[in-house]
Amino acid sequence: MSTLSFWQTFAPDVALKPPYTDRYRVQIGNRHLDLPLRVLPSKDQAVSSLLVNQTSFEVMDVLCGELVAIARSLQPDLIVGMPTLGLGLAAAVARGCGLARYVPLSTSRKFWYDDALSAPLASITSPDNVKNLYLDPNLLPLLKSAQKIIIVDDVVSTGQSLAAGVYVLAAAGVSPCAALCVMTQSNRWIDRFSFPVLSCFSSPLFERVQDGWLEQKSAS
Repeated sequence: MSTLSFWQTFAPDVALKPPYTDRYRVQIGNRHLDLPLRVLPSKDQAVSSLLVNQTSFEVMDVLCGELVAIARSLQPDLIVGMPTLGLGLAAAVARGCGLARYVPLSTSRKFWYDDALSAPLASITSPDNVKNLYLDPNLLPLLKSAQKIIIVDDVVSTGQSLAAGVYVLAAAGVSPCAALCVMTQSNRWIDRFSFPVLSCFSSPLFERVQDGWLEQKSAS
C-alpha cells in the first residue's frame, strides 16, 4: 500500500469504526490524524505507522508543538536525541525549551568513538537490521553538567531502542528523568523503565480478523 498521501493533512473529527482496513485515526490535541496500517512479518499482526520525516510541515509543526509543551512542563536542561527520526524532534524540543543545543546519539561510528559508549540497536520495523548506537565522547561534558535530561525518540514500541539509549547514557554516568516521543505503540514497553515515558498519543497493536484489523487486547 502506498503511504504517500498519509501524514500530510489532518483528518475529520469523526471516529473510524472497526474493523479497520488500511488506517487508524489518532487524536493529537484537538486534531485527528490517519496513520496507515503496516502488516508485521508474522502476517497476523499490524501496527499503525508514523514516519515523521515524511510528514507535511503543517503536521510536523503540530507534533513538535505538542512535544515542546510536554517537555516544558518538565523543565529539562538537556535534550538527548535518538537516531534517526528522533534527532529532528529532539532539536525542535530543545529549541522550544529555550536551550542552546541538544545531544545527538548516532548509528554512524566515527574513528574517535569509544565502544564503551555504545549499545546494540534494533526496532520492531527493522528487526533484522541491528546497528550500534553511539555517543560522541566529546559530548560527555554536556551530559555531566546536566541536572534534568530528557531523551527524545519518534516512537516507543517494544522499548528496545529506548533501552539502548538509556544504556549508552548510563555508560556515560547519567540517566534521563523522562523519555518523550510522538507515539507509544501498544503497552509492551510499560514497566521497562524507571522514569516516565510521555507521548503525544498512543496506538495499539492490531490482530487480523476476517474483514480487517481489530485492536489486540493482549500486549504479547
